[in-house]
Amino acid sequence: MTYRDQLRPWAIFQQLPSGQNNCVARLKTRTDADAYASLLRQGGGKFEVAFDQVEQVTQG
Repeated sequence: MTYRDQLRPWAIFQQLPSGQNNCVARLKTRTDADAYASLLRQGGGKFEVAFDQVEQVTQG
């Protein structure tokens, strides 16, 4: 995960008919993610908002 992605932990995933998920957008706040997902749902399809933060692994 890139540094830019770490700054945007809320992700919107599109559920595809094949059973796979596609990350459509990453946003900083849950409110922004919910609003954007709502707009996407108006066009059809299934979209879910998820917190997608990777834990930092420290060496030592």
